[in-house]
Amino acid sequence: MGRPPASGAPGGPGPRDRGPSSGSAARRIAGLFAAIVGLVAPCACNSAADATRSGRALVRDGGALVPAEPGPAPPPIPAAAATSAQAEQAPWPRARPPRVETDWCIDGVDALDEETCYALPEAPTRALLIYLHGIVPPGKESQQKTNFETVVARASRRAGVAALMPRGKVGLAPKGYASWWGWPTGGPAYEKHAAALVAAFAEKRRKLEEVAGVSFTRVYVAGSSSGAFFAAALALRGGIDADGFGAMSGGGGQVTPELARLAPRPFYIGFGAHDSVGRSARALADVLRGAGWPVRVAEHPVGHGAKEIYLDEAFAFWREQETR
Repeated sequence: MGRPPASGAPGGPGPRDRGPSSGSAARRIAGLFAAIVGLVAPCACNSAADATRSGRALVRDGGALVPAEPGPAPPPIPAAAATSAQAEQAPWPRARPPRVETDWCIDGVDALDEETCYALPEAPTRALLIYLHGIVPPGKESQQKTNFETVVARASRRAGVAALMPRGKVGLAPKGYASWWGWPTGGPAYEKHAAALVAAFAEKRRKLEEVAGVSFTRVYVAGSSSGAFFAAALALRGGIDADGFGAMSGGGGQVTPELARLAPRPFYIGFGAHDSVGRSARALADVLRGAGWPVRVAEHPVGHGAKEIYLDEAFAFWREQETR
């Protein structure tokens, strides 16, 4: 027998003979690798993109970045809180009325129109005070006007309450003060003027709501001296709808036919020990208590006129009654 052909010799089992077996294996391995890469690479990219779009952070697991498990969802913001947050972000006040030239409003308060001043607190509020002044002399400057506007602006801002200070009418002040601004405190003058004045208050309230950008949901009506008597008359006759009333350095009245049908409202009465209105103020308190109204009477060692202490106590009393 002859010797087998040498490896690689013609007719021997050279590379052409081994190729079918080893080449197929290599191609299978390469194809498998490509398939794995084709599957893994897109998956990894999509995972990162999905994590980014979904807001999920990536964490390292060994050598790879994988989406972190989502944590507990934050609780929903209550509707009231959301509304409050929006209110805090809204400008305050929303607008300013056109500049008004008037000598009715002193420095430190704003003019809503020629006969009405207003004051707003630093933060938004839905509470409004309508304050009725005592008799005020005509002229650009007067102690009476400066005093009551200063008192109202300071006390209302301290309480976080908006304030309207409308002007009364000439001819309604007591005898001897015909040219002064005043209010109809009772009798024929009340019947003649009260309804129109209350309608004007409502219009001024609407204008201030436009300026502030809010609707007032709580309204208080108070006044001093002549304004206190008018505020008491409005309360006793149901002439205006309010959440609380106040009479400072004034106020009086008798039981009216309307009183028994009216819903009781908290009524603050303040006066000075050195004033002459104490008797009529206490008589007003007796009338209101007899009708079931919550009443607070406070006497202070002061004289006549608007005082910050009265409004400080009135705001506290009104709010105390609202929580009951």
